[in-house]
Amino acid sequence: MNKTTDFQQFEKLDEEQLAVPKHKLHGWTHFAGLYAAEHVAATEFVIGATFVALGAKTMDIILGLLIGNILAVLSWSLITSPIAVETRLSLYTYLNKIAGDSMSKLYNWANILIFTVISAAMVTVSSTAVRFAFGIPAQLDWYPTNLWFVLIVILVGVFVVFVAIYGFKAVSDFSGICAPWLFTMFSCGAIVLLPALSLDVLGVTLPSAWSDFVEIGNQSIWTGVNSEGSPGIGLVEVIGFGWAANTITHFGLIDMALLRFAKKKSYGLATSTGMLFGHYIAWIAAGIMGAGTAVIIGKSIVELDPGDVAFYALGWSGFVIVIVAGWTTAITNLYRAGLAAQAVYSSQSRRTTTTIVGIAMVVVACFPFVFSQILPLLTYAGLLVVPVGAIVFAEHQLFPKIGYTRYWSKFQEYKNSSPAVLSWILGLVFGFGLNALDVMSFYYLFIPTWFFTLLVYTFLAGRSGANKAYPEGEKKEEAYNKAVAQYHKKLEEEEPETKQDTSFFSLSLKITAYAALGLSLFLALKTLIESPTEAAYISNRELFYQIGFACTLLYFVTAYWAMLRRKALNNK
Repeated sequence: MNKTTDFQQFEKLDEEQLAVPKHKLHGWTHFAGLYAAEHVAATEFVIGATFVALGAKTMDIILGLLIGNILAVLSWSLITSPIAVETRLSLYTYLNKIAGDSMSKLYNWANILIFTVISAAMVTVSSTAVRFAFGIPAQLDWYPTNLWFVLIVILVGVFVVFVAIYGFKAVSDFSGICAPWLFTMFSCGAIVLLPALSLDVLGVTLPSAWSDFVEIGNQSIWTGVNSEGSPGIGLVEVIGFGWAANTITHFGLIDMALLRFAKKKSYGLATSTGMLFGHYIAWIAAGIMGAGTAVIIGKSIVELDPGDVAFYALGWSGFVIVIVAGWTTAITNLYRAGLAAQAVYSSQSRRTTTTIVGIAMVVVACFPFVFSQILPLLTYAGLLVVPVGAIVFAEHQLFPKIGYTRYWSKFQEYKNSSPAVLSWILGLVFGFGLNALDVMSFYYLFIPTWFFTLLVYTFLAGRSGANKAYPEGEKKEEAYNKAVAQYHKKLEEEEPETKQDTSFFSLSLKITAYAALGLSLFLALKTLIESPTEAAYISNRELFYQIGFACTLLYFVTAYWAMLRRKALNNK
């Protein structure tokens, strides 16, 4: 087969089915922005309330979430990122290469379902903010009870689909704009409402020492007593929650879809923007905002929805944060769902499959139950996909080290791909069996399940032919990879050079955008520090609401304008 024929073969494939070429790789800042925006989501308001309902203690939250999120960053860096960078393939495409159509289609259908529902939940959360702004009644049933709410869901969902169909770059651009603002707003919200809690607990607007903050937390936020009046979860459970919250993407290897674009394996550490600044700070900030809102309006924190909390913490900027935080997470997860669907229907483009999945997402998002059940969904989804992550890890990392042949099933023309399916089934039985027996904390079940599946797959694959050599198959695989590299080189030569926008006007736009964030943070700190009385606090809080919203509008206008100028420069 000559080079021309090889190139024709590649040109018939969607680019998602091939390894990412070198000229399309991204630096660490792309991933820092992407993970920051994705993991500062509207659900952080819900999770902040969840820790309160579960009865965690203040110091357990501060230490436990720090440890748990560091473990999550290490999981991405040591497990997901190396495989993603070495293969340059999404998990969906790589799993098909390892185990063939039967296993990959079954798995991809599971991921289509999981990520479609997660995206739908994020759209529903965003819609609650709009619902609150227009006085539409809260949707408390499992089905929608207001036509206007359905219309809002459709409009929000259409925007999510529109951004997601334009692929990774569009998601990165959108996330890159949102991430700095999301960080600032979550921080501002906690700072602005801390005086309300301090007044309620200490009788003064400003805690004078660290011990005062801990006392505020123990008495009004993380009291150590759950919603049923019993002793709550401890440090070990909090660590497990922080680590296990994203098992679907790191131990489960789903984020190969994103990290395959990384120039270096070390860029897995860029997930720390999402974990340490996103989850860690956002979960703590959400707890403070929720408790502060509860004090102001006289309700329990578990009775509040994201719209309530966001409004009393940030004013009109709060509506924007719930909408934007929901969008950024929905877009990334819809992108993943589209990739999974494209792997099932390989004859269709990713944009087509993402559009179809997006329509289904909008329909599901109209039903409020999907949001109320998001936490159980995330927990069980992680346990569902972790065995598949173990199978891929064994094939890619373990097999070459013990003398087994990587891609052995492919070299057998997938005549014996049952070890992968059987290992997944046994892994699920093992994991959910441990859960049923209640032998350990649910948050840690992914660890024994991962190791169990890894050992089972290694054993079954060895008995099925993985321990044999396939010189002819390996030679064909090497020739194919060389042909792909040549094709990528051809594409790189045709790729236009990326230009950097160094104009004074664009620089001014960027400075203005970050100055708006700085002013918002300054006003929040002023509300905390320069409010000696309750009257002064309320006055400063109102000033923050008004000017802060103007800063939000200014930030998005200038940041988006600067991005458009950069894109226009490269489209000439």
